[in-house]
Amino acid sequence: MIIYPAIDLRGGKVVRLKEGDPNQQTVFSDDPVRTAQNWLAQGAAWIHMVNLDGAFASANENGQILQAVAGLGGKLQFGGGLRQIADVERAFVQGAARVVLGTAAIQNPELVVEIINRWGADALCVALDARDGKVTTHGWQQTIEQTPVEVGRQMVERGVRHALFTDVSRDGGLQGVNRDMTIRLAQETGLQVIASGGINSLDDVRALVESRAVAGAVIGMALYTGQFQLREALALAGGRNAG
Repeated sequence: MIIYPAIDLRGGKVVRLKEGDPNQQTVFSDDPVRTAQNWLAQGAAWIHMVNLDGAFASANENGQILQAVAGLGGKLQFGGGLRQIADVERAFVQGAARVVLGTAAIQNPELVVEIINRWGADALCVALDARDGKVTTHGWQQTIEQTPVEVGRQMVERGVRHALFTDVSRDGGLQGVNRDMTIRLAQETGLQVIASGGINSLDDVRALVESRAVAGAVIGMALYTGQFQLREALALAGGRNAG
């Protein structure tokens, strides 16, 4: 299982938002590049970076930070505000190894197919974020009537291989990851599911590893608040995993 330490960018700073609410923000660093260096030094092979300014349709796109972090040598999974093929292409040019699409993937299925045709299935991860069992869009501000499993099956039909699942109600709150829903999504769709949202202990990591159904885990707040060390999570997941 691959461990993805998270770097959420807003206004050029490393932040965490509780339940995706921009009014519940904590700033952890003014230097995203140094933060990335720290994660890589501890053994991370991948970094999960979210451009919150893009997700909230703000002007700051943090492109220079993406480029600088990509140049450090690790693999970068990048999302936030990628709405058109030009946005995706720019992210790859700036160094992303994989892009994450949420709202755009759901509203524009043709974009999903085009990305896979041009860059391959491993270059795309679709975000199936949910609140109360229903998929959320537009930076978690809106909800549609479909469940993550329903949308996940549709994505598989379009050639999608990787999915990110976040239980929005747990994100940034250290309440524990929604293990059951994450595992169910993987088992019922066949997707390589990356767990996210609420991971607060090594027990969470261990349970996901032992499920043998979950492909990865994004960890943010637990690392920033010192609940455990990244190297401990990597050791549980099998050490430095290249993905």
